[in-house]
Formats: sequence, C-alpha cells, structure tokens
Amino acid sequence: MTEVPENEKRCGYVAIVGAPNAGKSTLTNALVGTKVSIVSPKVQTTRFRVLGILMAGCAQVILVDTPGIFQPKRRLDRAMVAAAWTGADDAEIICLVVDSNRGIDDDTRAIIDKLKKAQRQAILVLNKVDAVKKEKLLKLTAELHEEGIFSDVFMISALKGSGLEELNKVLVERMPLGPWMYPEDEVSDLPQRMLAAEITREKAFIQLHEELPYALTVETEKWEEREDGSARIDQVIYVQRDGQKAIVVGKGGHQIKAIGAAAREELEALLERRVHLFLHVKVREDWQEKRGHYNEMGLDFDV
Repeated sequence: MTEVPENEKRCGYVAIVGAPNAGKSTLTNALVGTKVSIVSPKVQTTRFRVLGILMAGCAQVILVDTPGIFQPKRRLDRAMVAAAWTGADDAEIICLVVDSNRGIDDDTRAIIDKLKKAQRQAILVLNKVDAVKKEKLLKLTAELHEEGIFSDVFMISALKGSGLEELNKVLVERMPLGPWMYPEDEVSDLPQRMLAAEITREKAFIQLHEELPYALTVETEKWEEREDGSARIDQVIYVQRDGQKAIVVGKGGHQIKAIGAAAREELEALLERRVHLFLHVKVREDWQEKRGHYNEMGLDFDV
C-alpha cells in the first residue's frame, strides 16, 4: 500500500444495523473482503459487535457488524440489542439493512421509529434484491423513502457481491479526516481464539438446523502453537441440558465429527496452515447467566 500522509488520512465508524437475518454479517464480510463475522440461516447468529476493517485509498472504514435488533425477552437478548444500539450511537454513519423479500416487518419498523426519535439519518441498504420482483422492490423503496430518514438507497445482494461498489465508494467518501485506528493490515479486532470459537459455533448452527440456536455457546480453552507450524485448538461447546448434549454429539458421534470437520476446514483456510481441532461438549445450565461470559463477548450483563 502506498504511504498515505497523516493529514490526508480518513477514518470513521459505520454501524451495520437491521432486523435478525437481514444479511448484516454477509454484507460486512463482503465489504471487508474476508470473513470477520459468522453467518448462518439462524436468526441472532451474531451475538456481539464485531469490527470489520475496510481499507480503501486514504480511508479506513471501521464496519461495526451488530446483532440483529428485535424485541428482547431473555438476558442474552437484551444484551445483544443493547450492543446493537450502542454500535449505532457511536458511529458516524448508520446503514440499515433490510431484507427486500421480508420488507418492513415489526423489527425493521421499530428500528426506523427509534432512528427517527434519535433524529439520526441512515443509509438504506436493500439486500437480497435478486430474489424480489422489480414491482415489489420499487414499492418497498417508495415506502421506505417516505420515512424521511434515509440519505441514500442502495440495492444489493451481499451474498452475490452485486451493488457493493457504489456503497463502498460512498462510505469511503464520507469518512471524516482523522488518523487510522488500526494497523492497515488488520481486518478485524476479534482475537484469533474468539474467531475460532465463533467459526465452530457457526458450523454447529448450520449442522443442527432448527435445534439449539440459543442453547449452545463455544469457548476456545487452549491454543497451542506446534513446532511444525500447525496449531492445536481445544474448544468446549457448552449446552444447557443433557438432552442437548446428546443432540450435539449425535449417534455414534457423527454430529460432533461433522461440526469439527467443517470448522477445521474453514480455520485452516483462514489461518493458512494445518489445524488440529478437538471439540468437547459440556453441560452448563446457567451459561446465559454467567457475567464472565458476557464480559468476554463485550456485552453488558446488567442491561
């Protein structure tokens, strides 16, 4: 990268907000150009704020991938929603991602109303437009435009990478002058141990389909660098009940093996070296009520 004079550097935060499963993490990964946030078809896959760092010319754009904003019921729900709004409050720019097929659901309506109340403008990002007929898309765009809080509208498919070039350009242009917050070769603020745990959690979500979206979490217990350049990673999948443990392990251990194989493959691609991954499943009934677990994820336990 060409050396950028300090007085020309630009840097700022962009909060990626939206209802659960609108495609926020997919968009963040696509803009950064590599995986920094896990993705699955499950709602509320993202549990805490993840920073993705986009470098473009003189600008460093810090993308804050936030948990989906919805009506919270449990402590973990409340902490996730609070983290999302904190990410929005702290950002120079807010991008509201809307699933074009789902339209203005109750969660999206609540986000719009809260942005209005806070007198915040946002960039509207209509995602998954490739799956929607043009007439429906134009009607949805008109309805959202009438809300009066959107400075720009972008129609994209984060999954296919279409429509991102113009959004990228606008984000870069609107970054304020200021020093970069992170080294230019960093793509995320997430420690490797935490990213490894998140990747395994993603694979567990995908493998288990409709089972246990809230009932499990993953922690990296040990990370050992080996002399041959490989890494041994020991992780624990925590569930809340013995019956859930049986589901994660599967008959003859086939589920845990499949989760481990998928996670190891992605970790090796990400780390560009061999990984020896060892997974263990333990029952911890109250993991959602452990203050230390929230602290590790950067969530407010007391919200």
